Amino acid sequence: MTSTDITRAITDLLFTPGLDLTEALDRHFTHDYRQRTDGVWSDRTAFVQHMTRLRSMVRDGHIEVHDELRDGARYADRHTVTVTQHNGRTSSTEVYLFALMAPDGRFQSVEETTLLVTGHPDDGNLGSVK
Repeated sequence: MTSTDITRAITDLLFTPGLDLTEALDRHFTHDYRQRTDGVWSDRTAFVQHMTRLRSMVRDGHIEVHDELRDGARYADRHTVTVTQHNGRTSSTEVYLFALMAPDGRFQSVEETTLLVTGHPDDGNLGSVK
């Protein structure tokens, strides 16, 4: 398997609505995946809930990676995700991400901090909405 990266993962999860969510998750994340966003840990089940909710809210968007680094099983990046929701609101969130990659190239754990750059203040919780 080729190693994934944040662009491929987010594109499949959020911006490819015809792709089954389980298929997208299995493509990019291990079954024991864990994520900490803004200090709150989630297991894979909670991450699925989060992605399901985001998919119901997001109409389209894109990701821009500003910095990206790989060192063996370690992966880090700084990226901005811009989304337009079905309600018409557009927001951009900057993310600082540190990850551990599994031997098969998928994300095994992610720790990230998010910052709403533009958009409605209520959209500051998009990184953790369930």
